[in-house]
Amino acid sequence: QVQLVESGGDLVQAGGSLRLSCAASGSIFNRNAMHWYRQAPGKQRELVAVISTGGTTGYADSVKGRFTISRDNAKNTVFLQMNSLQPEDTGVYYCRAAPTMGAVIGGYWGQGTQVTVSS
Repeated sequence: QVQLVESGGDLVQAGGSLRLSCAASGSIFNRNAMHWYRQAPGKQRELVAVISTGGTTGYADSVKGRFTISRDNAKNTVFLQMNSLQPEDTGVYYCRAAPTMGAVIGGYWGQGTQVTVSS
C-alpha cells in the first residue's frame, strides 16, 4: 500500500525556519518526482517545490531563495527546508509523488502537515 507521511509542521515566528519531511512507503519513491504543495485558508492548493528522481529542482517564485527541496533516496524521504518564513507561508503542506515534475493530475498524496507563521 502506498503511503506518504508528512511531518515537521509547527508554529514558528516570522523569520524562523522549519524542516518538513515526507516519508514514502512502497515502491513509488525512487520512480517518482516528489512535490511539495501548500494550501492557505480560503485559497487553492499551490505547488511550492518539486524534485525529480535525478535531483533537478523547481520552485515557486514566492519561495525561491528561501526554501530548499531535497531527497534521500536511501531513506525514501523528501525534505523541504524553509528559511526566512513569513506569515504568508502559513498553510497545510502536502507531499505528492507523481511520475514527472510537470504532472498536474494523478499521483499519490499525503495527509498534510500544518505550518503556522506568526507575525
